[in-house]
Amino acid sequence: MTKFSPRGWLSAVLPVAVLAMVFSASSAMARNVQERVPAGTPSVNPQDPYENWNRKVYTFNDTVDRWALKPVAKTYRTFVPDFADRAITNFFNNLTEIRNFTNSILQLKGESAVVAAGRFTYNTVFGLGGLIDVATAFDLPERPEDFGQTLGHWGAGSGPYLMLPFLGPSSPRHFGGLGVDGFVLPSLWDEVDSPEIYYARGLQIVDKRADLIPAEGFISGDAYIFVRNAFMQRRQFLINDGKVTSDPFASGRNDEDLMLDDF
Repeated sequence: MTKFSPRGWLSAVLPVAVLAMVFSASSAMARNVQERVPAGTPSVNPQDPYENWNRKVYTFNDTVDRWALKPVAKTYRTFVPDFADRAITNFFNNLTEIRNFTNSILQLKGESAVVAAGRFTYNTVFGLGGLIDVATAFDLPERPEDFGQTLGHWGAGSGPYLMLPFLGPSSPRHFGGLGVDGFVLPSLWDEVDSPEIYYARGLQIVDKRADLIPAEGFISGDAYIFVRNAFMQRRQFLINDGKVTSDPFASGRNDEDLMLDDF
């Protein structure tokens, strides 16, 4: 008799439930956010109706980062050699190819799925377990795909901009995707059942934060608005596979995409 597995059951059911809920909620929020903005308040950005709250969360995140995470990341950059830093980044990036492969399949992107599978195979076998990115040298650049992009691909609206505690910039669609990618989709992390997984997760966070330090020099003006716009444009770029639409909060497909599909 097959043993009942709660995680296996959730893995089968939860993606469908999350897809339905996020599709419905984020699409409705994207359609109606303009209607919820009271008349006579032109200073309220309809794409960021919760700006007052978001700015408070941004201040909280910035304080935590400035006093806790950034000092650790700066120390990491000081003492970890560049080649080791690059190897650590490559290792964690290689694990995300499982996410890229799964979401490519869900979006019916056969070529991207093949690229993700090829990258994982090359980097794992020939790149010393992913420490060396040999796939890029073989002309297989990474094609990031996540469940938020999958929702956008099937027409789910982004919903309003959100700044989440600790997690940073997001939206209802993006946050729903994070939940599925982090809990439901298969991952090599599932094979690790020891305290070392927490050390690895901590190292991954510090490594990612350290890699962002050089980019801080590009921030100008209102840092909150800069981060918001950068996030919106990045998500739009990823969801539309490089095609730019006029509304970064619209669904992941536009008329041009539909015409290209028909052609």
